[in-house]
Amino acid sequence: MDLDFAGKVALITGAGNGIGRATTLAFASIVRQQGGQAHFVTADVTKSAEVRAYVKAALDAYGAIDCFFNNAGIEGKWAHTAEHDEDAFDQVIAVNVKGVFLGLRHVLPVMLEQKRGAIVNTASVAGLVATPGMPAYVASKHAVIGLTKTAAGEVARQGIRVNAVCPGPVDTRMIHSLEAQLNPADPASVGRRYQSAIPIGRYVTPDEIANTVLFLCSDLASAITGAQYVVDGARTATGGAVTQAIQS
Repeated sequence: MDLDFAGKVALITGAGNGIGRATTLAFASIVRQQGGQAHFVTADVTKSAEVRAYVKAALDAYGAIDCFFNNAGIEGKWAHTAEHDEDAFDQVIAVNVKGVFLGLRHVLPVMLEQKRGAIVNTASVAGLVATPGMPAYVASKHAVIGLTKTAAGEVARQGIRVNAVCPGPVDTRMIHSLEAQLNPADPASVGRRYQSAIPIGRYVTPDEIANTVLFLCSDLASAITGAQYVVDGARTATGGAVTQAIQS
């Protein structure tokens, strides 16, 4: 597959680890091959001024934003809705929903002026189906899909595409944190049970998500907008098997 990003600028949030890091490295590999460079900025995605600042930093350094991977997110604490801590709920919503909204709010005007651009928001299979014990995360990822659809419809005629990637369980710190919350004494047993219930028999890798993001940002996806790309090893295709496994 020929992914040509020559002369294009990619902006990625949550690039320090997991899916964000894998996607950054994937873009960087292509950028280096095509003679480009990278720039790093620290920002709190829940603060409008800091989001505005990272957008400005990208424009000051490169003059455009062609691809935006709106990815930063947190999982929060595992607890049933009736027992969930309010502050913990607010924190997840702030990062996963407001952070995504602010990214859209400050990047879209740039792309509207350019009359071009591709955005990929990180949602989740938790934005499509329930995961008991994760009310804040599930609510936040449903909201990300809603934001994706809304923005896509608003800007399609201006040459801008907005899609969401919906990973299943990915082999990153996030899933291992949840394993430890569910069984601090033996988190690996949770991981084995979880993976055995996924039809492909394993967690998705960060690189597999990164490949999907690069495709959605590329001209190969020129007619794709307002979509949710599920990358979950057939988890959602087979219903609640994984949810049952993690509860058992």
